[in-house]
Parts: sequence; structure tokens; C-alpha cells
Amino acid sequence: MSKKIKDETIKRLKHKKLKKRKPNRSFAGDLFIYFILFLFALAMVFPLVFAISSSLKPLDELFLFPPKVFAQNPTLDNFQDLFVTMSKSWVTFSRYIFNTIFITAVGTAGHLIIASMGAFVLAKYDFPGKKLFFTIVVTALMFNGYVTAIPNYLIISKLGWIDTYWAIIIPAFAAPMGLFLMKQFMEGIPMSLVEAAMIDGAGLGKVFMQIVMPNVKPAWLTLIIFSVQNLWNNKAATFIYSEEKKTLVYALQQIQSGGIARTGQAAAVTVVVMIVPITIFILSESQILETMASSGLKE
Repeated sequence: MSKKIKDETIKRLKHKKLKKRKPNRSFAGDLFIYFILFLFALAMVFPLVFAISSSLKPLDELFLFPPKVFAQNPTLDNFQDLFVTMSKSWVTFSRYIFNTIFITAVGTAGHLIIASMGAFVLAKYDFPGKKLFFTIVVTALMFNGYVTAIPNYLIISKLGWIDTYWAIIIPAFAAPMGLFLMKQFMEGIPMSLVEAAMIDGAGLGKVFMQIVMPNVKPAWLTLIIFSVQNLWNNKAATFIYSEEKKTLVYALQQIQSGGIARTGQAAAVTVVVMIVPITIFILSESQILETMASSGLKE
């Protein structure tokens, strides 16, 4: 008996040693990898730092050559001038903000609901035409928005949605990226979990809302990021003509094109436009990484 215990103890010690074993890589190799990662991180963060720094530069520093990365005499005058210019518009600044928030919120919510429900059916149920439908969705991912611009305009015009919010919101509901992402992620949920819940008396709606959606939280948070970024930066100039229905990005870009005198305001516009997408990305960064790591796994 004592020999058996001794053998088990030796096995456990060996197992611990194996677990503690370090990767077969030298310190110099680790240092090189970290250096390469640092260079990539620096290249990615530089445009953001430069944009913020430029928005804080007075006008004379914006025209320095060679340009300097950081502001020597930082000031908020560019943002103050921007808000003064916006306040002089015959459409109030708050109206542009409302238009953008309404389009972004409704479009994102609709896209999330429709993509999630469609993905659940595609991932967990078999029906005639399932493969064909998913093939169409994947094919739609290959088409750039410029390719479908004319057909989209003709369809929206026939439906009478020109110069309305729905011209931007309704097409956002049908974006193929959301359906593809959610479907791939939902395939990782065991069907036995869904069946067990239904055996216990849960309806299909309850299963979807209380079991499926919480388990794919990283996927729908990632979907929200993509949708918000797309809708927030949409100028909507193709479909919306009334000034009181224009988006914030469109109004800010009109200021940006005001010439040399508005160079400082143009730098401030860049920061204002990117604040919301970057903030949402930072808050959901861990969920996005989990989505990218798990979306290819199967049951």
C-alpha cells in the first residue's frame, strides 16, 4: 500500500514539474518578441495621439514644418471655436446630435435583434434551404457598399424612404456581418443545453433570451461595436437632404472643409467624431478579444 502511495506521489510531483516548465525560449527571444509587439503598438497608437495633440495646438503650431507630434502650448481654443461655429448654424447643434444618436441607437438595436434571432435558427435548426441562405449571407460579405449603392438607392426610393431616418436604419438591420458573426459563435453552444431547457418547460423565447444570449455576450458586444462605428460615422448625405435631419458627422465635415482658417476646428472635429467609437471599444475590449478567440470553435 505504501509503495502505491509513493508511486502516486512521484507522479504528482512529475506532473507539477511539467506544469511549471517554462517555454523553450531564451530571454533574448522573449525580449525580441516584446520589442516587436511594442513597435506594432506604437504604430497603432501614434495616429490617435497625433490627432488629439493636433486638436490642442494653436493655429501657428498646426502649420509648423516639420510638424511636431506634441503641442508646445496646448489650448482648448479649437474646441471652443468649433462649438461657436456650430451654435451659429440655423439648425441647432443638439439637433445634429439627436439625429445621430437616434439613427445609431435604433439601427444597432434592430441589427442586434434580427441578426441574433436569425443566427439562432441557422445555428441550431435544420430546414430546407439553410445552406443556400447562409451561402448568400457569406457572399454578401464580399460586396463593398459602393457596389450596392445604386441598387440600394433605387429600392429605398421606391419604398418612399428618401429623406427619412429609415433610409439609413432599415438597411443597417440587414447587414450580413452581424448574422455571420452571431451564427458562427452560437454554433459553440451545445444543442443539449437548449433541449434540456425546453424539457424543463422553457419556451423558445425564454431559451433564446435567458440561455443563448447570455452565453454569446462577447459576440453581441462585438456586433454592437461594429454597428455603432458604422452608423455613427455615416454622413447619410446620399439619402437625407433636409438639413434638420442631417447627422453630426455631416455637419462637422462641412466645418472641416471651411479652408485654412478652420484648420484648428478641423483637428477638433477629428477628435469629436472618434470619441464615441473609441470609448465603446475600450469598454468592450476584453469581450471582443474573447469573440475573436472563440468564434471558430465548434461543439
